Amino acid sequence: MRSILVQAGRDPGMPVRLDSAMDIARAHGGHITVLIDTPIDRYVTTDPYGGTYVAREALEAALKDDEELAQAFAGRLANDDVPFDVVRFETQPLDAMAGAARLADLSVVSRGCGYAGDLAVISRSPVLVLDGKELRLPLAAACIAWDGGDEAAHALRAAVPLLKGCSAVHVLTVMTEKAAGFPPTDALRYLSRHGIAAELTELQRGDSIEETLAASVAQHGAELLVMGAYGHSRVREFLFGGVTRYFLEEEGGPALLLAH
Repeated sequence: MRSILVQAGRDPGMPVRLDSAMDIARAHGGHITVLIDTPIDRYVTTDPYGGTYVAREALEAALKDDEELAQAFAGRLANDDVPFDVVRFETQPLDAMAGAARLADLSVVSRGCGYAGDLAVISRSPVLVLDGKELRLPLAAACIAWDGGDEAAHALRAAVPLLKGCSAVHVLTVMTEKAAGFPPTDALRYLSRHGIAAELTELQRGDSIEETLAASVAQHGAELLVMGAYGHSRVREFLFGGVTRYFLEEEGGPALLLAH
């Protein structure tokens, strides 16, 4: 993971995002790109007659504030050992991140951003979703939610750099009446070829797939959950329909590595 994109802001989750991204960059000789977005259309209004008005003073103040934020990040990172750059966008947050993420090895966002699943779907690059806890390598424990689909396979491949050196890796699959896609043994075989020893855990479905997975993830004490992302428009009720949304909304859950 040589090119790491970080969603920047003044929110409480920013130090966690930045420190986690820098730790990953150090482990892989990577580069950090800090993205600061000032959506101009938030300061533009229209009237019923087609007139367009710009809240110019508010926009200029926002641009000035974000320029100061960019300089603050540059000053902070200049004193560290990780190469970096700071980029500015003036579009909606999802559009800005998706555009920059297309040539990123990893995008780092917080759960509260509201678009992590869609970012993984649109950009087709892996997304690391953090809550209030910094992710440090090597990991002590990680889980992989495996449903046999292409998205799960993409997430697994993307997670390999984060899983190397992990003390305990568990592939979780919820037993259903009809198996689909790649068997979980394929996931174990793939990981073993990368020097990652993983254990398979087959789970009997409880009230829901997401709750069944969440209980197992908690039991294993996983710091990271790797899973396919389906976004708001993708529904697979017979397998993993609401799982992405469930874990994105779960408070206090593990970090997520999403890919589509």
